[in-house]
Amino acid sequence: MRTTPDFSPRDVKLHQTPRPTIPLVTGFGDGYLQIGERRITRTILIAPEQLREDWGADDLDRLKPEDFTELAALPVQILLLGTGPTQRFPHPSLLRPMIEAGIGVEVMDTLAAARTYNILVAEGRAVAAALLLPDATS
Repeated sequence: MRTTPDFSPRDVKLHQTPRPTIPLVTGFGDGYLQIGERRITRTILIAPEQLREDWGADDLDRLKPEDFTELAALPVQILLLGTGPTQRFPHPSLLRPMIEAGIGVEVMDTLAAARTYNILVAEGRAVAAALLLPDATS
């Protein structure tokens, strides 16, 4: 006699709904990101339970080691660094605080970082995103 497996809802999970206190990127356009209902036009940090519009500089070349020292204290496993319209890699000395804290860093363009952030949050990962908007106006 042939039997079929029992696929009840507890066996299959297609996605996880994030907690409502976790901000998500809901849209983007030329020089802005949409976070929930808010339009953000400057560099931001999105982390568990927080959204900071005053983090870091608007250009990768103006970031300082202190910017990353602050990030190393976040309760995350990974930081997504969105470097603007193109992927640019920061000087390795900037990332030293993250390495010492055991936090992985993925560098990509800002829109790719925003999309990846949403995916990782939906998976329940401890993730933060520092998203540079160099062409934005304050």
